[in-house]
Amino acid sequence: MTERFERHRQAWTDGEIHKLRHLVEKGMGLQAISKSLTRSEESIKTRAKIDKLKIAKKR
Repeated sequence: MTERFERHRQAWTDGEIHKLRHLVEKGMGLQAISKSLTRSEESIKTRAKIDKLKIAKKR
């Protein structure tokens, strides 16, 4: 079951970037971060790579 996001190709806001950093620091997984920010997993992976963030792997 995939979720569709209505925010296709929208720029990241400063607040979203701050929240992404906070969630990564807490050790949340990609899927949880995706739901929290209402962005696709690919979008989050791309932004994390730009900001040099390591997202925890789900075990």
